Amino acid sequence: MSSLRDAAMNSKAWPFEEARRVLKRYEKTPPAKGHVLFETGYGPSGLPHIGTFGEVQRTTMIRRAFELISDIPTRLVCFSDDLDGMRKVPDNVPNPGMLREHLQRPLTSVPDPFGEFDSFGDHNNAMLRRFLDTFGFEYEFISATDFYRSGRFDEVLLRCCERYDAIMAIMMASLREERQQTYSCFLPIHPETGRVLYVPMKHVDALRGEITFDDETGREWTLPVTGGRVKLQWKPDFGARWAALGVDFEMYGKDHSTNTPIYDGICKALGGRAPEHFTYELFLDEAGQKISKSKGNGLTIDEWLTYASTESLGYFMYQKPKTAKRMWWDVIPKAVDEYHQQLRAFADQDEAARLANPVWHIHGGQPPASDMVVSFAMLLNLASVAGARDKSGLWGFIRRYAPEATPEGNPQLDQAAEFAVRYFRDFVAPTRVFRAPTETERAAMADLAGRLAAWDGGLDAEALQSMVFAVGKAHGFEPLRDWFTALYEVLLGASQGPRFGGFIALYGVEETARLIERALKGEVVA
Repeated sequence: MSSLRDAAMNSKAWPFEEARRVLKRYEKTPPAKGHVLFETGYGPSGLPHIGTFGEVQRTTMIRRAFELISDIPTRLVCFSDDLDGMRKVPDNVPNPGMLREHLQRPLTSVPDPFGEFDSFGDHNNAMLRRFLDTFGFEYEFISATDFYRSGRFDEVLLRCCERYDAIMAIMMASLREERQQTYSCFLPIHPETGRVLYVPMKHVDALRGEITFDDETGREWTLPVTGGRVKLQWKPDFGARWAALGVDFEMYGKDHSTNTPIYDGICKALGGRAPEHFTYELFLDEAGQKISKSKGNGLTIDEWLTYASTESLGYFMYQKPKTAKRMWWDVIPKAVDEYHQQLRAFADQDEAARLANPVWHIHGGQPPASDMVVSFAMLLNLASVAGARDKSGLWGFIRRYAPEATPEGNPQLDQAAEFAVRYFRDFVAPTRVFRAPTETERAAMADLAGRLAAWDGGLDAEALQSMVFAVGKAHGFEPLRDWFTALYEVLLGASQGPRFGGFIALYGVEETARLIERALKGEVVA
């Protein structure tokens, strides 16, 4: 075993902890199916969202960790529950009137309101696959419609007939008395209307593999459970799918956690082995409320990627998955800069530290070097004082600060400069509130401007920072944080800001002196 594998077997990084749990399943005998199967699920009633990204990204991190500690082959399956009935017409699609007549029909039997695919389910599946392909995920796609209709699910469905009473006992324990009267784990698809029916069973014939029920008009029907004529309710479907595929690992949000015993129980009742599961905490909006697709109160993938890179989102997803996190606009700059801090640290770390570094997991063990010679936070402040309308407005300052940097040679920095201008325009500029300095602050800032005018120390950020410190001390600021807060509020219109010596080095010594002079004249407030 290599030293890297040894380090991975002892790493406390959560993907390795989860990977070791999966490996423990096969410490005595290898999997009979010849591989370890990771799964993520998708409900195609709507477009893929940030939660979908998080599940696939995090599962991929665990899969890559597993591949380092084991030689057992792996697969990642993304399963789309597209045989589910369309319960309501989405708000964000064209031709909603056309869809209403197809309510409760399987999503793959509902016409595509966009007119691009054979069905609405096919449309959303295509969006999912395009979404996953954009991020370079390695996965196999399985459509529930194909899974049921092709016969791949038949063996387990017949077993559901044989063990109907055991499955129902598990479900009944979780249902209110009123729901118990009408519940069945089987959902027949009406032979004439094509609707998914939520009706009780009159009889389940285990020998023939058939169910008998009355439809909504009182007509009696008998259908085989095989061949896609019947689907399972979503909770039984979870456990039955695990049994049918031999799933070894699946993660889902905290809102599913109370269902875990149900999923596991049904999988075991059907002769399967329940997989390892990982329950992650949910994302919160600005007010600390759970993000909801229907409310639209959180960031979308497209919104994040308008202002920052995919890798920064991957970094955010890596951090403390079992802790609820605010996911709002203000987390983006921090995620970008922390991601690049970790990239820079990686080169000098030993094996153990590298395996604990988020960038190892974001990039599957092969992170790139960072070319961000200027932080994202600094670019935002530069955009603020420079009034930049595009990234070219920032590059003049960047080249003076770092003469070796170019858009071609520093593509990450070039991309970040464009993101910073957008972010400043949309989120920083509308919220800036400048104020006039107090008399004490005015005297200190005039002193600072005078020292900058006489400065001959070049663009040494640390030396400039020391000089700014000295001015604050000389004018009696206690604590010194109040001095820097004053600089941010008077010069940048914000209560927080960058390390000021670094800002001067980037913006320019003479330019900063002129900015202070303008602020003292009241021109910045105006």
